[in-house]
Amino acid sequence: MKKYLILGFVMMFVGSISAQKKELRNAGKALDKGNFEKATMALNAAEALLESMDDKQKSEFHLLKSKLYFNGGAANLEDTVMAIEAFEKVSNSNNAQSKEKHLLNLINHLVNKGSDFVEKNDYSSASDCFSNAYRISKKDTIYLYYAASSSVNAKEYDKSLTMYKELKSLNFTGIEKQYFALNIITNMEEAFDNKLLRDASVQAKTHSNPTEKKSKSRYPEIIKNMALIYNQMGDTEKALGAMLEARAENPDDLNLILTEANVHYTMGNIDKFKSLLEYATELDSENPELQYNLGVIAAEANDVENAKKYYTRAIELNPKYINAYINLAALILGQEESIIDEMNNLGTSAADDRRYDELRLERKELYFEAIPYLEQAIDIDSNNFQAARTLSNIYSATGDDAKAKEYRDLANSLKK
Repeated sequence: MKKYLILGFVMMFVGSISAQKKELRNAGKALDKGNFEKATMALNAAEALLESMDDKQKSEFHLLKSKLYFNGGAANLEDTVMAIEAFEKVSNSNNAQSKEKHLLNLINHLVNKGSDFVEKNDYSSASDCFSNAYRISKKDTIYLYYAASSSVNAKEYDKSLTMYKELKSLNFTGIEKQYFALNIITNMEEAFDNKLLRDASVQAKTHSNPTEKKSKSRYPEIIKNMALIYNQMGDTEKALGAMLEARAENPDDLNLILTEANVHYTMGNIDKFKSLLEYATELDSENPELQYNLGVIAAEANDVENAKKYYTRAIELNPKYINAYINLAALILGQEESIIDEMNNLGTSAADDRRYDELRLERKELYFEAIPYLEQAIDIDSNNFQAARTLSNIYSATGDDAKAKEYRDLANSLKK
């Protein structure tokens, strides 16, 4: 009697193993054919037998489950995360090649989706995609860097700071080998995604002079962004500490110097702020972009005199620098507010009337000072609506009706 009972249990066990293998095999075949409905049914049946599976079968089950969620690359972000969670349970697959292929599919899917979200300015979703790519491929730390950068753009500062701290602890530099060759037709150096493509182009004789370079380290940028985040969060001491560390790596990096200047301005260290601006100017006195940025920073600090100097210098270096003209005009017109306030607070005495006339003249002089810069901006870009509308208002205020109409008509035509 006992022998028959034991035999019965053995036959049940063998039947269970057979059923497990059958359902897993059916699920695999269905997935290969893109029949996700049939694969779902087979995996649901297999899941009922999950507890009795050995480690290899469980691993195979989770791999197939991950592929099912992935849906041949049509998975949305939520289902992709489910695919990742299933994949993380794959510890000992019978088919290492299949596992590796699926991993690459998941990574490529996440990176492509992340790039799509960046193009749509959906930085929060992009960050989720890149961070999940890093989650399943820890060796690819560049994805964590992309995730952190996307979080900054999404203004998710706590999240990005956590990722930047991890990158810092990993001593991430992001230095990559870059491949270049000279285009024979254009005689211009071109970059290639990899060595294979570059060498193929050289062999095809469309390019020559193959070279290799290393990209700049991203580590200073990480520290700089940490400083900016600390500053944004109101922790200026930590911001300054991170900035000093970043500058220790690259003491003459203009972006770092300007960022440190901003941090000092936020902290009220105006003298240090100004000295850093001057130092930046000494490093690259012929850079119009730098002069313009110095002007912006000085204007934000209400340092009108230096802002004018920097904007003017930017124009001297690049006479077509339209933003410098616009900002310079705006800086001049911005002084009107204090004049108007004083005019509004005057009384009705004879002395007040005389002061009112003086202020009205000062105000008109501001208008005349701003006009050439706005007209120069129109000469550079005849479609600049803001400059045309401002000129129309200024000429109207100064009593030049003909000019006011000219620029009003231009602004109306651009508005359409």
